[in-house]
Amino acid sequence: MKFPVTDRFLWDLYDFLEKAGDIYDVFLARPWKEVWSPELHKFRYEWKKKKDRKLFSRLVYYLKKKGYIKTKNLEEKEAVLLTRKGADKILKLKLKESNKKKRPDGKWQMVIFDIPERKRFLRDLLRENLYLLGYQLLQQSIWVCPYDVSYKTEIILNKYSLDQYVKTFLIKEIEV
Repeated sequence: MKFPVTDRFLWDLYDFLEKAGDIYDVFLARPWKEVWSPELHKFRYEWKKKKDRKLFSRLVYYLKKKGYIKTKNLEEKEAVLLTRKGADKILKLKLKESNKKKRPDGKWQMVIFDIPERKRFLRDLLRENLYLLGYQLLQQSIWVCPYDVSYKTEIILNKYSLDQYVKTFLIKEIEV
């Protein structure tokens, strides 16, 4: 069952997590100044909650402004949807943050592509994603990578329908 994620839902979730933080705060160790002066602790805690709430609001505003999420009416309710631009941004972040392990067999992944000029934006997109995966430029349209990223490379090729323009190889050694 799908249900729309609304701004109200996001704020309700934020409020719930904030209340859970209130309960957790009771059990935290405090500096002696705050133990002897509970008003000081309460003041600091309320100030921090206001600051966090403002940062969350800014985050939602920023995501809308950049076009990563959008608000849409679904079945007479307002919902927050992830846009294609937002999904691409998440994919790029996942690729960038993924831990890169060298292949145990010592082989390298090689990608050779020839994408027509009329699809230049796809060529640039492929280059950007190859770089994020850890590939290195060997020649103009030949990229090599010592990491085990063949599965992620295939995902990118399938997502943008580049299979007909790209060849992938597994090679033993590189002579430069």
